[in-house]
Amino acid sequence: MTDVPVPDLTGRLAVVTGGSDGLGLGLAARLAAAGAEVVLPVRNAAKGRAALDRIRATAPRAAVSTRTVDLASLGSAAALADTLLTEGRPIHILINNAAVMAPPARIGTPDGLELQFATNYLSHFLLVTRLLPLLRAGHARVTTQTSFGARSGRFDWTDLQSEKRYGPMRAYNRSKLAVMLFALELDRRSRAGGWGVSSNVAHPGLASTNLQGNGPKPMKALFRRLARLGVLVQTAEQGLRPALHAATGPEAQGGRFYGPGGFGHFTGAPAEQAIYPSARSRDDAERLWRVSEELTSRVPARG
Repeated sequence: MTDVPVPDLTGRLAVVTGGSDGLGLGLAARLAAAGAEVVLPVRNAAKGRAALDRIRATAPRAAVSTRTVDLASLGSAAALADTLLTEGRPIHILINNAAVMAPPARIGTPDGLELQFATNYLSHFLLVTRLLPLLRAGHARVTTQTSFGARSGRFDWTDLQSEKRYGPMRAYNRSKLAVMLFALELDRRSRAGGWGVSSNVAHPGLASTNLQGNGPKPMKALFRRLARLGVLVQTAEQGLRPALHAATGPEAQGGRFYGPGGFGHFTGAPAEQAIYPSARSRDDAERLWRVSEELTSRVPARG
């Protein structure tokens, strides 16, 4: 399969969430190999150290480091934003990649949110909006990972946190629709406000990663078997290519959606794709932004 050429990123600062394994680790390694300084916010310090070792094994001169964050906690996401704001360095690339997938029973976060909505979407919303000064200073490109699930995502505005009715994939799909709407709305607001931030969306197709480990038990085994056979499912290294293209490709643009260009968009080289019908509503995007501002306003800003 065709690889994605990455331009020289020397002097650029990149932040990749979910970079301790899977797609995020692969993305971080590719950015570091191209000369970017890469920051990996991680929840598990040991996994973070292992990720740094793996990146340095392939790119000995890589400038990579970790920061602490647990995206299930809005307070932790805010603390990460505060840390980066205190460091004060312009951010040139931000890849919102971290996600959890389909725990069988509803898990509530310390903030009273549904775990997938908080981790996959709302903490990324908080992180991006609080880091806007650094993103604007770096004329950043923000790339957010969605998934096929966004096509089936629907909002129940009376039960956004799935307290009345929880379905593992229903909640996952909703969170992935939320990140897609957010990414597109961020680009619209940046253009309207002259922020100089470009925001786009990517999806990996069907890629075999650790993400499926929390889903239905047969899912992970099925993905790995199909990946070995080269049928409908691609490896994590192949699945990261749309996001890598979206985040670094000179021709990639804000407000666009990138994914595999092969049959059914399951596998293949990166290509621009049509925005899912579920993510085309400006009313939904603007309403989600307002709701997200309300939910994240409970977290104190840096004093």
